[in-house]
Amino acid sequence: MKAMILAAGRGERMRPLTDRLPKPLLPAGGRPLIEYHLSALAEAGVGQIVINHAWLGERIEQALGDGSRWGVTLRYSPEQEGLETGGGIFNALPLLGEEPFIVVNGDVWCRYPFARLPQEPAGLAHLVLVENPPHHPEGDFVLQGDRVRAEGEPRLTYSGIAVLRPELFNGCSAGRFPLAPLLRRAMRAGRVSGEYYPGEWVDVGTPDRLKRLDEKITATR
Repeated sequence: MKAMILAAGRGERMRPLTDRLPKPLLPAGGRPLIEYHLSALAEAGVGQIVINHAWLGERIEQALGDGSRWGVTLRYSPEQEGLETGGGIFNALPLLGEEPFIVVNGDVWCRYPFARLPQEPAGLAHLVLVENPPHHPEGDFVLQGDRVRAEGEPRLTYSGIAVLRPELFNGCSAGRFPLAPLLRRAMRAGRVSGEYYPGEWVDVGTPDRLKRLDEKITATR
């Protein structure tokens, strides 16, 4: 499988840290956040990874190069301005090919074992869901068996980790648009599967959360 790491966000909530450094390169435990994903994906056998970028994107390419340090091949999908999650993935589809691919948000940290993701999801998407963090208590979606629904209770939070089929984007046009409406449409058709991940996961969205993660990783070495 190929994978895509979403790294085009401006990181407004992380300012001033992101004024001169793109969010995926912010360090935690002595390593840039994005390197944890690269190592985990390589360990899972993913050989080709696409990274989109916009704000300070050249810094990402300079820092990561061709991916050979992790035993993977990196390709980049530059955006003149952020296209949001849906638009960014759609823009990168020519690099991702026609088979299902892994997507992971560049601003989350986790110990999820990517090797257990389905290579052929039953529907158009397979989502990994986690417990609702304190800053997002209302959650996003409902997991009923192995199916993900947009409505109902109890709700869980989308981890930012998924397997998507390119067909999810049928009918879309180039430009800026979110991913969530496409997922909800597929959910209404019963074409989104999912799983619950109870392990370590952090949405690194603010300087305070980054600081706590840095302290946690450093303390457990």
